Amino acid sequence: MKYSNVISAEFVSRPNRFIAEVMAGGERVRAHVKNTGRCAELLVPGAKVYVQDHRDSMGSRKLAYSLISVEKYLPDGRTIIVNMDSQAPNKVTAEALQNGHLKFPGMDELVELRGEYTYGDSRIDFYGKDCCGKEFLLEVKGVTLEENGVARFPDAPTQRGVKHVEELIRAHEAGFEAGILFVIQMKGARRVEPNWRTHEAFGEALQKAQAAGVKVLAYDCRVEPDLLELDEPVEVAVE
Repeated sequence: MKYSNVISAEFVSRPNRFIAEVMAGGERVRAHVKNTGRCAELLVPGAKVYVQDHRDSMGSRKLAYSLISVEKYLPDGRTIIVNMDSQAPNKVTAEALQNGHLKFPGMDELVELRGEYTYGDSRIDFYGKDCCGKEFLLEVKGVTLEENGVARFPDAPTQRGVKHVEELIRAHEAGFEAGILFVIQMKGARRVEPNWRTHEAFGEALQKAQAAGVKVLAYDCRVEPDLLELDEPVEVAVE
């Protein structure tokens, strides 16, 4: 997926989870943060960020900028860009499913794909059907937390995430293929793990789901200031 009108800025502060103050074009402005997670290790004063400039297409918007991504310095001296747009993982997953870059394990050619599929008491991110009539449900989780090459989810407690995992177990028992896809919104992660310190219940639910036959997948992303694409599979360590 591509973003238009992306400019660089400098992060100053985050008054609340929806707003960041940044220096852009020589002035201090407010930008909408498209991620309600903590992201404390990313949004540090002085960090280089990339914002989308909406001044020519405000419509009903209240803020003229949206914070898209941030540069992160790694211990080995390298710099990577981390996409922080919480809506982006679903968009790049849809693109990858449609163009064949991502195939649900065990499924043939995709003939139907729907988003926001209602199952039980949840809305699952994707429903798909292949040419042989097999159906799958896929829930997508964006990952922005990385520590020493290990990506972790979630970065804040998520009862909603636990509910989705439990719903996928029930769907699999009812005959659907079911899966969870972790979209790591950066390059450089060797594997992804549950964030046990932050939400043990999510890790336990993920273990239960994998044992029940739910597929647990992960991909990293190619990230540029104005681009995000699903890239390569990454190991998942649930235990």
